[in-house]
Amino acid sequence: MGDLLRVVVVDDHSIFRSGLRAELDDSIDVVGEAADVAGAIAVIADAAPDVVLLDVHLPGVETSGAPAASGGEAVIREASALSPRTRFLALSVSDAAEDVVRVIRAGARGYITKGSSGTDVAHAVHAVAGGDAVFSPRLAGFVLDAFGAAAGETAVASDELDRLSAREQEVMRLIARGYSYKEVAAELFISAKTVETHVSAVLRKLQLSSRHELTAWASARRLL
Repeated sequence: MGDLLRVVVVDDHSIFRSGLRAELDDSIDVVGEAADVAGAIAVIADAAPDVVLLDVHLPGVETSGAPAASGGEAVIREASALSPRTRFLALSVSDAAEDVVRVIRAGARGYITKGSSGTDVAHAVHAVAGGDAVFSPRLAGFVLDAFGAAAGETAVASDELDRLSAREQEVMRLIARGYSYKEVAAELFISAKTVETHVSAVLRKLQLSSRHELTAWASARRLL
């Protein structure tokens, strides 16, 4: 049992949640479910799953004027701070470019559509848990375009990396993989305060505003 991947399923349709649970293979243990933003944040904080399978459109967003697509985004932004090692995989009926880009910017590690088979979803869950980024084929182009990682722009990515020292690059990769400051400090044998200093320098040099943006930046450039 210890080798099972612990997963939370977030979707506002109970029939879909039940069907998905039945379709997932024996390597995945569904440890919780939720139907709205508040419920999702609570169950993720309590269960600290390896992966959250998350619908993009969810009820329960309280931000005034927030568009419907921000439900999944709100879950990622809030729950990431409560369970920093958890990775998020969007699973939605929507294949709209704006939905894909927004949820990836929020910190999701992948986005697949509900037309995927149970086997495909299970493979995607394992891939995301292992640190890979996963997208349904027709959605990958949206992500590449949005994050400037299309073919021919590798030189730009190299130039951006060149702004960082070797130590900053090490810290960047670990933070982007979901490590806490303390975990990075232990991994690199430096203090948590030094890690914080390096992260601030990385964000400043790459012109990013949060660790979620850093994860998306690194993922889009296949640096994880």
